[in-house]
Amino acid sequence: MRLQNFDDRFLYVVKYLDKDISKYLTESQEAINFYYNVEEKSTGIKISFAIIYIIIVSLLLFISISIAIRFSSRFFRSINNLILASTSIGEGNFDIKVPEVKTDKDLEKLNKNFNEMINRLKNQQEKLIINERHDAWGNLARKMAHEIKNPLTPIQLTIDRLRNKYAQQLSKNNEENFIENLKIINNQIKQIEHLVNEFSDFARMPKPIFTNNDLIIIMKDNIKLLNELDSSIKILFKTNSEKIYFESDKEQLSRVFFNLIKNSIESINEKADKNSEFDKKILIEFNDNNNHINIDIDDNGVGFKKFDMNKKEILKPYFTTKKDGSGLGLSIVNKIISDHDGNIDFKSKEDGAIIKIIFKK
Repeated sequence: MRLQNFDDRFLYVVKYLDKDISKYLTESQEAINFYYNVEEKSTGIKISFAIIYIIIVSLLLFISISIAIRFSSRFFRSINNLILASTSIGEGNFDIKVPEVKTDKDLEKLNKNFNEMINRLKNQQEKLIINERHDAWGNLARKMAHEIKNPLTPIQLTIDRLRNKYAQQLSKNNEENFIENLKIINNQIKQIEHLVNEFSDFARMPKPIFTNNDLIIIMKDNIKLLNELDSSIKILFKTNSEKIYFESDKEQLSRVFFNLIKNSIESINEKADKNSEFDKKILIEFNDNNNHINIDIDDNGVGFKKFDMNKKEILKPYFTTKKDGSGLGLSIVNKIISDHDGNIDFKSKEDGAIIKIIFKK
């Protein structure tokens, strides 16, 4: 307040004010100034916000469309692969496979199940073909055995009569030649009888009677028997388990093991006739896995290289590489393995061959 009686004199009355209130007043003033400043620029801010909003929405829309297109392309690609595979199966091609594509889990599972179905169909088709082929060849073998066996007995009786009637009437030299020729005829008759018996065995292949058998015991029994027949060949046996049980026909599997090892022995002996300076051996391995039993028979004989053919040719009835073979052994082996839900494969190597058998547990 101005003091009227005194020039240039004033009276000040001061009250204490908290410093925070002063600060709040300052901040409020700044806020008011900022508000008026923003209000003046509100139109530009609205435009900027609209532009940013449009950009973000467009980006999200683009990402969504890209994801949708990628997912749909995988989805339709999987469906298209299934359609192509089913068409091929309808045409009888069971070698087709549905490509594994990263897509929805349900579709991936569907692709996997579809491929497993193709494998099962292929295995069933192969078994059906083997059974049909075996039946056809069995009927032929039965007829051949019957037709061949009928004249053998009269031939044998005629030879005996010739020996008894004419042997003593000939001179000593002629008698020896005569008896020698009769022996040759007898030997040929025995070979024919052996062939007829193989035909009969092939035609009368019984259905397997499944029981729980230890494959290791069956294999060891056959190895022991074959070692007695030919002790010059080392037969090594390895297994990853002490016991391997498998629902099988003991007699038929024993026949399989015996025939395959015997073939390896004959292959090694054939090679030894030309070159005896090598270690004659056969390695047999059993591996018991979770769902399969793997059997490998590895020999260092002549192998399959000189025979330019595939597995199907080798397993055909009456196909043989032996001079006096009937060609029925491997066909019977294949039929028995097929009846036991297994597969057999033949692989040549640089020095010998490997026979691989897989049984599904």
